[in-house]
Amino acid sequence: MARKIVPDIINAQDVAAVPSLLSTRETAMLMALRKIGAVLVIDAGKLVGICSERDIAYKVVAKGLNPDTVTIAEIMTANPITIGPDATPEEALEALRKINARHLPVVSGDDIIGILSIRDLYAAIAAKLKDDIEERDSYITGRLYSA
Repeated sequence: MARKIVPDIINAQDVAAVPSLLSTRETAMLMALRKIGAVLVIDAGKLVGICSERDIAYKVVAKGLNPDTVTIAEIMTANPITIGPDATPEEALEALRKINARHLPVVSGDDIIGILSIRDLYAAIAAKLKDDIEERDSYITGRLYSA
């Protein structure tokens, strides 16, 4: 059976989101506290961007800018590429490859569902490969495998 982003990878998710006028320091502190690599940027309930740890490192820290005065709006990726909940992990991985990113917002219309990380996708694809191999082996040997 084909896996889908929702519910196979993302179920109910507490989305890490920040307003665009938040400082990069406050955003970095939130990311450190939650142990995450990216946040969605939401203004007035609408997805306006995404900001990753790389954005903060490359666009603020490496340039010697003050993280207390640089806002997320200044460094985020505005109008990010998104993926729908019915997409497959393979489609999401291909989208990330095309944009050279590690995180992808999941949306349905104007509803923000969550955020995918490349780590989530690798785990889902690895699980699918394991299932496929067990199914093949079961077919070849006539034995049933239980998960």
